[in-house]
This record gives sequence, structure tokens and C-alpha cells, in this order.
Amino acid sequence: MNTIRWTYAFVDRPAARLAEARSFWTAVTGTRPSEPRGEQGEFMTLLPEGTDACVKLQGVASGAGGAHLDLCAEDPAALAATARRLGADLVADHGDWAVLRSPAGLLFCAVPWHGETVRPAVVEGSRLDQVCLDVPPSGYDAETAFWAALTGWVLRDGSLPEFRALVPPAGLPVRILLQRLGGERPASAHLDLACADIEATRARHERLGAARVHRGPHWTVLRDPAGGTYCLTGRDPGTGGLPATVSGA
Repeated sequence: MNTIRWTYAFVDRPAARLAEARSFWTAVTGTRPSEPRGEQGEFMTLLPEGTDACVKLQGVASGAGGAHLDLCAEDPAALAATARRLGADLVADHGDWAVLRSPAGLLFCAVPWHGETVRPAVVEGSRLDQVCLDVPPSGYDAETAFWAALTGWVLRDGSLPEFRALVPPAGLPVRILLQRLGGERPASAHLDLACADIEATRARHERLGAARVHRGPHWTVLRDPAGGTYCLTGRDPGTGGLPATVSGA
């Protein structure tokens, strides 16, 4: 089967700053880090208490990092094959999992599902629940069509014309937001947290070492201590949806 059974959001940060990322993101998500994995100890999972994990860290060898998705399926090879038929490129085949690149150039992984079913709880009024794909105008429609076809999730308009949200079935922990950039530049990805009170969450994150970058209509951009940017968004941390006073998903 190539049905997506679980999702992981990856916090990708420079390997030299992985310790800073680990300290910050475990505090933000109320988790503890797993033992490091990988040839360079570059991977770790953020483990919640009493539920299943849905966030992982990766130390990247070059570049500033960002975010990416792991899509879990009972048959990752079938999921990868579907992704390739829809326009993705195979980057690396590791046997029971694969690294792929979307039509816009974003990396993601098709990995085995290990029975995860229980989404982590909301932590102090917020939840890391979304990977935002930042896509240039020339590739936006094709990228949206690719992810909609690959996931089979509900596609909804966002709060502004440049946003579209892919909402997974109930119980899956990570949504996908597609943002059409204002100009042509390489596609990238960042993490979003749903916050009951953005200002309270911002203050907490700043106490943990984050710095404010920009304030938008329904979101605030922060930079974590490892140098990566992410967003606090005014969405219900329980459902992931926008408040009733704001149109969209």
C-alpha cells in the first residue's frame, strides 16, 4: 500500500549547530532527544511522553538547512514509485526508504510506517504541525498539483491568495502549506507552529533563545538559536485550522 499512514516534520540545521537546535526544539515541543543515528550522528527523533513522535532533527553538512517531510507508508517503494510517476526525481534509494525531489526541487523521504497512531499533545498553547513549502510563481501550480495528487489530502485555500493548505485525514500530525513566493528564487521549506496566542508563544520562544524577524497579519517569523527561520501562526493548535474570523483553512 502507498497510503500515507504518518508524517514527520524534519528540522534541518547545520551539523555544527545541531546541539543548539536540539536544546531549543526539545524545549519548544516538550520532548526529549533520542540517541543520535547515522554515520555522523546527524539524525535524532524528538520523543514526546506517552504519544508517538512526529518531529525529527537532522544536521546537514552544507547550507543553512530548513525543513523537509518524511511520508510514512506500509510500502515506501510503492509510494516512491507513485511520486516518480507524478514528476518527482529519485535522489537516493536506501532499500527500505528513499530520498526524492519534488518538481520544484524540494527534498522529501518515503519511509516505512512503524505503527505510529497517537499525535503528540499541544504544548503550552502551541503545536508544531505544519511544513510550509515556499515555491516560486513559475512552479507553484505544478507543485501544488504534485503534492495534492501524491497525498490525496483535502486542498483548501489559505487566508491569503498566495496560500493553499493540504489538510491530512484526522490523526495525522503534520499538514502541508504551499506558499507562492513574490518572486523567482529556489524553492525552500520551513516549519510552522499553530498557536492559540502568538504573542505568548513568541515571548516563550524568545526566552528560549529565538529572535523575532518579521510580524505578518496572522503570523510571526522567528529565527531559532541554530539560525533557522520558522513561523508562529494564528491557528487552532488542536485542529490546525484558522479561527472562524479568518477565511481559509
